[in-house]
Amino acid sequence: MPIELPLIWVIVLNCAGWPVIQIGLAWLFTRMPESWFHPPALGSVKLETWLYDRVFHVKRWKDKLPDAAAWFGGGFAKRELAATDPSYLRRFIRETWRGELCHWCALAFLPVFFLWNPLWADGVMAVYAISANLPCILAQRHNRIRLRRLLARKRNPHEFKAVGI
Repeated sequence: MPIELPLIWVIVLNCAGWPVIQIGLAWLFTRMPESWFHPPALGSVKLETWLYDRVFHVKRWKDKLPDAAAWFGGGFAKRELAATDPSYLRRFIRETWRGELCHWCALAFLPVFFLWNPLWADGVMAVYAISANLPCILAQRHNRIRLRRLLARKRNPHEFKAVGI
């Protein structure tokens, strides 16, 4: 704890800091052009699907997460699939990457809280940051796999079955 502050200021900074960071980043990311976001290629589809479906059970809880992008004008709502045409699916895939990056950026702010918190509170801040952002990251990745599968089906249904995606 390099900066010694009165307890009330520590509480205020901790309680106000995270919402300001999360909402500020969500707003900022909705203002960035779609063309800036190029999702990475898939790794092992079977392994990733197994992880998200069998280990993390993403389907069970992902619908309970908030979709902050929809809170801002110009944000892309990701709560449900509004269309299945290829251009919409490609946009949705990019938006899952945008959302994932926004949550990784929020996690990157965690060390800032270490400046004024005692060691035990650093742990509390880390638990909060991970529990608030990791589920969103997992849901974005899970959705991106599913959307890519759907897009592949739209492109060539016969090829899709042949490669087992």
